Amino acid sequence: MNGILSPLLAVGRKCVSPFDYDIVKKQALVDVYLHDYDSYEEYRDVQVFYNKKKIGNVWADEGTLDRVAALVAPGTDGRKATGLCHGTRNGFEQNYLNTNYPGIEAIGTDISDTATEFENSVQWDFHDENPDWLGAFDFVYSNSLDQSWKPKLALTTWLNQVRQGGVVIIEHTEDHGPMGASEMDPFGVRPIAMPYVLSDWFGHQISISHSKAHKRNMDREAWLFVCRKLGNTVS
Repeated sequence: MNGILSPLLAVGRKCVSPFDYDIVKKQALVDVYLHDYDSYEEYRDVQVFYNKKKIGNVWADEGTLDRVAALVAPGTDGRKATGLCHGTRNGFEQNYLNTNYPGIEAIGTDISDTATEFENSVQWDFHDENPDWLGAFDFVYSNSLDQSWKPKLALTTWLNQVRQGGVVIIEHTEDHGPMGASEMDPFGVRPIAMPYVLSDWFGHQISISHSKAHKRNMDREAWLFVCRKLGNTVS
């Protein structure tokens, strides 16, 4: 079907171009997009399939993780900052932080059974509540919110995994927007719209700040959205 649509799209764009119009996907016209699955099982199987297909790929980069570390530096009491990194595939994120920052102790999760093959990783669906993790961490970091089929639920779970005053740090790029959303990465939101989405979902339960810098491993600007938990629990 795509082979047929591509020439038709090119012809259509050529026809409307003199009138200052263009033909774009519907996803290009919205600030937020969420792909629909027929069932949880379909969602899980798709995520595991693409995890294994891209098992050697790393989205995270050292520069962005250095920015994360600066946000969660341990306090003056010398206690390590404990962290949970969600959707880490081959464990790069938590192991970079653990290796390069003695004041940080982090573990990672992934929905795929391949998680058990990597150091400091556990197999876990990041939407699910783990009683042992409630209020247990100083920070949660992820660049994988776009892989959530229920992003508000995922973020609620993550926020409840940090202590009061702890932070959830979301790495976000233009690729995490609606045009990047698909069966593989179901959730997309424009970076400029992310603060509005977060405030709509959680209101005064969190405070929000952000920063932007260039990634070292690809030609992308990476936003870090920092959600600080203000109460004991988030709903």
